[in-house]
Amino acid sequence: MQPIVQTEKLNHIYSAGTPFQHAALVDVDFTAYRGEYLGVIGHTGSGKSTLIQHLNGLLKPTSGRVLVEGQDIWESKAATRRARFRVGLVFQYPEYQLFEETCYKDISFGPKNMGLDEKEIDRRVKEAAQFVGLSDSVLERSPFELSGGQKRRVAIAGVIAMEPAVLILDEPTAGLDPVGVEQILGNIRDYHKAKDATIIIVSHSMEEMARTVDRLVVVNDGRIPFEGSPRDVFAHGEELEAMGLGIPRMTRVFHRLRAMGADVDPSVYTIAQAKEAVLAALRQRRDA
Repeated sequence: MQPIVQTEKLNHIYSAGTPFQHAALVDVDFTAYRGEYLGVIGHTGSGKSTLIQHLNGLLKPTSGRVLVEGQDIWESKAATRRARFRVGLVFQYPEYQLFEETCYKDISFGPKNMGLDEKEIDRRVKEAAQFVGLSDSVLERSPFELSGGQKRRVAIAGVIAMEPAVLILDEPTAGLDPVGVEQILGNIRDYHKAKDATIIIVSHSMEEMARTVDRLVVVNDGRIPFEGSPRDVFAHGEELEAMGLGIPRMTRVFHRLRAMGADVDPSVYTIAQAKEAVLAALRQRRDA
């Protein structure tokens, strides 16, 4: 797999040289690969938000490097500008950042800043709207007339319209009802498949992560203690809970069964895996 975004020995210190000095990131080596669906998890204050804000140059490292497609994003103003278009970041509750008269104008704001012509801007706005499930009629409405879920779709479309190679979403389903959660996650999956973009999603919901991402990165106290497939990461259930993170309910059940003496795989995290693990345990018991 080819790296698309990397950090090398990344450090970030807030309020350096004051009594409030705080090291938010400590020698972080992070890699996201081209086309992957990556999850970043960590408790509040772990450093995960600071990390993702470095990936498109919103924050500048105290030391270390950030590379986008092999280029240090701080080597020149042109490199920084390019990174901000190649790596799109959707903040938590992005609907609060809407400001234009119509949804169309809000979604077109990024492409206009890229210096694109009107025809290309129009194509991108309409395609982005389709990805997030917005009809053409909605585009001419004020974003402030829409529901919370629709506003969030407009905000996400505004980043998608820049066609970033990497799309980062910070808690994209926060505050949504179950139907809204599935719709937003479906929109993101559609964009991922259609554009082969790298998706980096930050979430506190282990259930969402379990069924969505290919790989997980755990951030704790400004460091990355471990990373890997969801199965590998959720096998560290006790450590995750000690960090203030939950684990999928199915994983919790199997950890409990293991503690009670059952010979089952503690890294199970989906219903399908649970079914196979139980059947395997029953077969092993029958054949014993």
